[in-house]
Amino acid sequence: MPVVHKHLIIRAETRKTPNDQKWAHTWLTELVSKIGMQICQGPITTYLDIPGNRGLTGLVIIETSHIALHCWDEEDPGLMQLDVYTCGDFNTDVIFEELKQFNPTKIEYKYLDREKELKEIDVTKV
Repeated sequence: MPVVHKHLIIRAETRKTPNDQKWAHTWLTELVSKIGMQICQGPITTYLDIPGNRGLTGLVIIETSHIALHCWDEEDPGLMQLDVYTCGDFNTDVIFEELKQFNPTKIEYKYLDREKELKEIDVTKV
C-alpha cells in the first residue's frame, strides 16, 4: 500500500448527538473496519460531565494514524467533531454515510492532502 497523507476534518451540528461511551467504543471500532483500516490501540472513550464542556470523547489509534471523535450534547442541536487522519486511502463516502444516523442539521468539512503541503481535496471527485 502506498503511503498517502489524507486528513478529513468534520464539524456537524446534530439532533441525535451521541453521549454513551460504550456506544462510542463500538462505533469507532466498526468505523475503522468500514474504512479498511486496522486498530493499533484503543478505542479509548470517556464522557465528561462538566457544564459548558459536557460531552463524549473517543480516540482510536490506527496502524496508519488516528480517528478522534468529540461530541457536545448540551445544546440543541448538539455538536460533533470528527477527525480522520490516515496514511492510507479510504472512502470518504463511508464516513458521511455514518453521520446520517446522528440526524445532522449542518455538516462542514475539510479534506486535506498533507503529503507535501495542506492541499484541499474535493470530496465529490474522490
